[in-house]
Amino acid sequence: MITVASLAPYLGGALALGGIAVAASRRRELLIRWCAWAVGVPLVTGAFWWGGPGVAAVAVVVGVIAAMEFGGLMRLGVGDRVVLAAAVAGVVLAAWLAPGQELRAAAIGALAIAAVPLLAGDADQGLRRLGAGLLGLVWLSVLAALVPLGASALALFMAVSVADIVAYFAGRGLGGPRLSPLSPAKRWSGTLSGAAAGLGVLALLSALSWPTAVAVAVGGPAGDLLESMIKRGARAKDAGHWLPGSGGLLDRIDSLLIALAVLLVLR
Repeated sequence: MITVASLAPYLGGALALGGIAVAASRRRELLIRWCAWAVGVPLVTGAFWWGGPGVAAVAVVVGVIAAMEFGGLMRLGVGDRVVLAAAVAGVVLAAWLAPGQELRAAAIGALAIAAVPLLAGDADQGLRRLGAGLLGLVWLSVLAALVPLGASALALFMAVSVADIVAYFAGRGLGGPRLSPLSPAKRWSGTLSGAAAGLGVLALLSALSWPTAVAVAVGGPAGDLLESMIKRGARAKDAGHWLPGSGGLLDRIDSLLIALAVLLVLR
């Protein structure tokens, strides 16, 4: 059984090795990004160590921030963003406080999202606001899976993160056919190399199974492409500008979101 205690040494080792590599590269942007990870990883690990309340707290905070960033990309008003964030938080809290009631919480959230443009009588932009809000709810509500998955979700995040990093550098080094017009910089060579690295991490953490393998190899890249499509539609490079070296939080969890969704379906 995977526990946070069993994952902690690997997380610490990865941070240490990353720090050495970043120092050797002498690239300022990588140093800034590593510093953000050095702060965030211990906080998240501590929250997962706490158990259900800690995981739920992390999922709520991440969901609210991601909902606000998504609302910005979709040019939603403050009211739409607040209701979307509340709806996502409601699904996460349901997973913690009332397991089995997540769909009911999502349905209530969907009705609340629909009520905002309806009550405003927005005939011009109401349908767009409704569609964007529902997409955000479906996409971000999978964060509720962090609560029952616990340490397994942390292992999945580690595998997806390593796969993303390897895919980036392998794609640049090996070249070859593009993965999708949605993200011209991504190559099939990088995606396949990243998938292999992600599966290796799962095996190292004793978390390798066919559902987790598909989640990392297929769900991870799909999540990255989904956010690329949204950002291209919004003509934005990043979901935000507040996270040092990373843009926005949504830019860091896009692969994890679809990987979680795939894992939920397959399990």
